[in-house]
Amino acid sequence: MIDTRTAPYAALVLRVTLGALFLAHAGLKIFVFTPAGTAQFFGTLGLPSFLAYVVILAELAGGLALILGFLTRWAALALIPILLGAIVTVHGSAGFFFSNPNGGWEFLAFWIAALGAQALLGDGAYALSSGSAKAAPALSTRSA
Repeated sequence: MIDTRTAPYAALVLRVTLGALFLAHAGLKIFVFTPAGTAQFFGTLGLPSFLAYVVILAELAGGLALILGFLTRWAALALIPILLGAIVTVHGSAGFFFSNPNGGWEFLAFWIAALGAQALLGDGAYALSSGSAKAAPALSTRSA
């Protein structure tokens, strides 16, 4: 059963958390590895170096869109291919568990599932897309 009074806030918590994770991930590429270093790493994977800048921009824009609740469903879906790419190119060969040497794909799989859940849930409370800073009104009926 879904509690329609609290569900918008659950979507808000998930949305802001996912957005913050993507901003942190982009920040790692910008401030720790540097964009040039990230581009060089992409090159060692056999990817075009410019793709690193595209990924950084997508993580920044997608993270901000999620935090603000702007086109939330689309932002969540658009970020999934980035994580799939990280599994295919880097983390997949390390095995499932993220504690494995070179980090497995366990965390990325969970992150993808959370983005899918966000896409299904929608904006939630306090989202720009809703056109209002107020929480979504509670429905008078409950669904199972």
